Amino acid sequence: MFGKKDVENFSIGQNPEIGSNVSITGPNGGRSKNIRIGHNCYIGDNVQIKCDNFSLGDYGRIHHNTTIHGSGDCIIGHNLWCGQYTILDCQGGLLIGDNCGIGAHSQLWSHIRYGDMLEGCKFETEKTMEIGDDVWFVGHCIVSPIKAESKSMALVGSVITKDMDYNTLYAGVPAKEINGGTQFREVSLEEKLDKMIDYLAEHGATNIKIVESREEISEDTSISYFNVSDRKYTQRLTSEECSFMKFLLPTKAKFTPYENN
Repeated sequence: MFGKKDVENFSIGQNPEIGSNVSITGPNGGRSKNIRIGHNCYIGDNVQIKCDNFSLGDYGRIHHNTTIHGSGDCIIGHNLWCGQYTILDCQGGLLIGDNCGIGAHSQLWSHIRYGDMLEGCKFETEKTMEIGDDVWFVGHCIVSPIKAESKSMALVGSVITKDMDYNTLYAGVPAKEINGGTQFREVSLEEKLDKMIDYLAEHGATNIKIVESREEISEDTSISYFNVSDRKYTQRLTSEECSFMKFLLPTKAKFTPYENN
């Protein structure tokens, strides 16, 4: 397992699960500068992180044999699911929002570079790839330096060369919009509340409350509140709360913590 000696500024949250042969270095093999790993994260066997500035939010899962590399920043939000044998390139910078899924064997590239510029090669690009919230690359996707708006989705085997619009479905090589295709349907607040109450009953947690407005949240720090209207929760990091979050992820529901609990 990597050690703090490999990183100048290193922080890791509660209850990490770190596999064997995980390595963290700078992009050229030296010490990395800033590494932050959130609470309840999982990093599988043989994962390589080769960048100076890397941040992974709470409940992130990076499965085995994934490589993250580049001289730019790699900033990832909460509740990431990243499948095995994936490549995340941050040479031009990589920003991934909350609740994103990147299926196994996918490749996200923030730069294109190889051809001989002296000979007049016209293809050299380096720019920040921006991935919004709730974006899903189903698996075996290859993604060029694009911007993916929140809730957009690319089906398995897609090759994405152009920006992806909000809550729009794409497929193919190169990927094209599926007419009328969306990842998400409209769900009423009442339906969300009822479903979360059912989830809570199924799990059996007692110090968790499901609410539908911020006004229902009290200052009682012994209770973890989950607000279905804004998909936020009051993070207490109790064992019961962590168990409930793991019960919800990755498919039942995704919540991110209030910044000021």
